[in-house]
Amino acid sequence: MAEFTTGEAVSLELPIARIPTRATAFLIDVLVQFMLATIALIAVGITLTELDADDAWAAALILLTVVGVLVGYPVACETLTRGRTLGKLTVGLRVVRTDGGPIDFRHALTRGLTGVIVDFWILGGFGVIAVVSSICSPNARRVGDVLAGTVVVHAQQPMPRPALAVPPVWLAGWVTQLDLTGIPEDLALAVRQYLTRLKTLTPAAQSALGYHLVDAVCTRLRVPPPPDYPPVQILGAIIAERQRRALTPKGPSLVRTG
Repeated sequence: MAEFTTGEAVSLELPIARIPTRATAFLIDVLVQFMLATIALIAVGITLTELDADDAWAAALILLTVVGVLVGYPVACETLTRGRTLGKLTVGLRVVRTDGGPIDFRHALTRGLTGVIVDFWILGGFGVIAVVSSICSPNARRVGDVLAGTVVVHAQQPMPRPALAVPPVWLAGWVTQLDLTGIPEDLALAVRQYLTRLKTLTPAAQSALGYHLVDAVCTRLRVPPPPDYPPVQILGAIIAERQRRALTPKGPSLVRTG
C-alpha cells in the first residue's frame, strides 16, 4: 500500500501494482497493438501499391505506422479513460499522478514516448529497463512513470470524490480574480501537504513554512499577498479555488475549513 495526498488534500491509501500484474496488462496491450498494427500495415500496403510509391516512401510510412501504434495506442487510451489501457482495464489497474489524481494528455504522452524509447522497445531491451527500474523503485515506477510523475495502482473501484473546501469569505473576492494556472503541480502539492499536516507542525514551523509557501505561490501568480492575513488562510483560499475550478459544482458537498 502507498499513501497519496490528493489534489483536495485528502489522504488515500492505494495498493501499488507490481511487476507480475503490470506484465500481464502489458502483454494484453501488446496483443492489441499487434492487431492494430497488422490492420494498419495492410491498409498502408494497399495504399502504397495503388500509388506505386518507391521504397523510401514505403519504409517511411511503415515506420510511421508502427511508431504511431506503439505511441498512439497507450496515449489515446490513457488520456480518454484517465489512466487505463485495455490491458490495465482487464486486470484492474490505473495510472494516477503521484498525488493520487487522474492523469491527463501530458502525463500519457510522456509515458507513451518514454515507453517506446527507453522502457520497452528502442533502448529498453524489450522491457528489461522497465523491469529493472520498477524493481529499484519503492512504488514500482518505470522510467516513464518517473518522468511523468505517475504511479500505477490497483483501482478496481473509482476513487472517492472528497468534499470541496470553501475559502474564507474575506478572501473569496481576492482569490476568484487570480489566474491559478501559473502554479505548478509540485508547488500546489507542497501547499496541500502543508495544509493537511498543519496540526503536526510546531508554531514556528507553521509560520516559517507558511510564509515561504505564500511567497512562492504569489511570486508564481505575480501578485502581492493580501496583507494582515495568516498563511493558512491565504493558502487555503487558493487551494479551495483550485478545487472549485477543477471539480464540477454539482458533485461534492461544500464544507468549510478551519
